[in-house]
Amino acid sequence: MSKLATRRALLLLNPKARRGQEMIAPIVERLERGRLSVTVETFEALPEIASDIVRLRQMADLVVVCGGDGSVSAAAMAVVESRLPMGIIPMGTANDLARTLDIPMDLLQAADVIVRGRLRQIDIGTVNGNAFFNVASVGLSTELAQGLDPTLKKRFGRLGYALAAVKVLTRATRFHAKIIEKGAATDVETYQIAVGNGRHYGGGNVVEETAEIDDGHLDLYSLEMTNLWKLALMLRSFRSGTHGAWREVRTARCVEFDIETEKPMPVNTDGEIVTSTPAHFKVHPKAISVFAPPPVGIRRRTEGAFGADL
Repeated sequence: MSKLATRRALLLLNPKARRGQEMIAPIVERLERGRLSVTVETFEALPEIASDIVRLRQMADLVVVCGGDGSVSAAAMAVVESRLPMGIIPMGTANDLARTLDIPMDLLQAADVIVRGRLRQIDIGTVNGNAFFNVASVGLSTELAQGLDPTLKKRFGRLGYALAAVKVLTRATRFHAKIIEKGAATDVETYQIAVGNGRHYGGGNVVEETAEIDDGHLDLYSLEMTNLWKLALMLRSFRSGTHGAWREVRTARCVEFDIETEKPMPVNTDGEIVTSTPAHFKVHPKAISVFAPPPVGIRRRTEGAFGADL
């Protein structure tokens, strides 16, 4: 029996994810056909993910998270501590990390990525010690996350986000904040401050046109227009990551940022409210190994592959 045949996969399933009710059996079968022994563990709340990984770490050689971006981020620190590689089956609404890593949205094809065993080391961002892969923000997107009806999100997916966004925009106001970078403080009046670790967020928007999830830094932008409805003119630039060309958008790139506000404001990480300001953001370069296709443009076999291509 080959070494790969002994590999044990701990599969964590979020049945509340948008696609969480889809049959898990075909995914397990596809993984087992790839000579992985699969143990399925379900979770009802995000904090359970880390405790499940800690509790079952000794019986696993890899972790597979079936859920959306919030579920994957909730698993991140426990996966790092366990030193296990992580696979992703994208069952959420936006699935921005999977999009960044070119992991297929088709669940069986995503399972094939894990079976092939190719690993990519990627960065993790943290805010006040809480992990995020895509973006952490204060302001508009946090209000959106707080106001989004889970039923609406599950039923309508990205359209549900759009409907909730319109409601948020009609009542949004600017807030005063202090952005601290390399010890220098900048006072701003803004609708939103976002700090990106990866490339995609918000269902396919791009944090910054050159951003990658393994580039070792964070990309910040702040929306400082006086008329929020000007965002309608900026939408295309947010999809391409060129929004920094607008004079109303402040941008910065660094390995650490601090954001202070006049009163505590909630911080949204990958769609979940996890902490509040004052907020310290930091990048952890190549902190975790994830099963993923090779980056676009890379044709050679990636170093550190988990197993042979099948």
